[in-house]
Amino acid sequence: MDQLSRFELLIGEKIEKIKNLTVLVVGLGGVGSYATEALCRSGVGRLILIDHDTIDITNLNRQLMALHSNIGRSKVEVWKERIKDINPECEVIGMQEFLTSETVEDLLFPYGIDYIVDACDTVDAKLALIEYAQTHHIKLISCMGTGNKLNATKVEIMELKRTQNDPLARVMRKKIRDRGLSDDVIVVCSKELPCPNESKVIGSTAFVPSVAGLYCASYVVNDRLSCEENI
Repeated sequence: MDQLSRFELLIGEKIEKIKNLTVLVVGLGGVGSYATEALCRSGVGRLILIDHDTIDITNLNRQLMALHSNIGRSKVEVWKERIKDINPECEVIGMQEFLTSETVEDLLFPYGIDYIVDACDTVDAKLALIEYAQTHHIKLISCMGTGNKLNATKVEIMELKRTQNDPLARVMRKKIRDRGLSDDVIVVCSKELPCPNESKVIGSTAFVPSVAGLYCASYVVNDRLSCEENI
């Protein structure tokens, strides 16, 4: 028995399809941290991680890798160490970079990416990833807003054009139309109305972003397992 044996009981020889995957995760916060953990523990063979930030005390309420002992450290470096300890067979490529529409081609072009998990915060980065994925025919799942939400049961996977009660998704729909991109984008979105919040700082919980991140990982794994023609 090895560390993937319990998963292999469910999917059998298809475990090799997961081991051969290269998945890009952009944004290692409340959503991206849980997506990364689930992908790593599911046996994904190569993870490309991009995040420019360091761990802050305000991350402790929702980010999986955040501890008092690693405040101030690079999120990417902490994740490289964590993944090596969980699944030494997983190759990790980490970039402490800020992805934008100007940098996306240079950062991503050298790698044969199978899936993109967009867990970043900025509209520009999300648009850059969606355009890159559509141009290079890469499957992508993009997380919409999980801040100011309390009910994790309202999180769903859907098409961007079917989202509701999500200010970020509303902006993304318009921006995508303006750029002439396809709106057939798979997203994780909460249908919950945002909680009232008079602060300019977005509130967050431990459970809504984490559920969204796990949904992202679930989408990648289940979509890959369903692609019989790619065996």
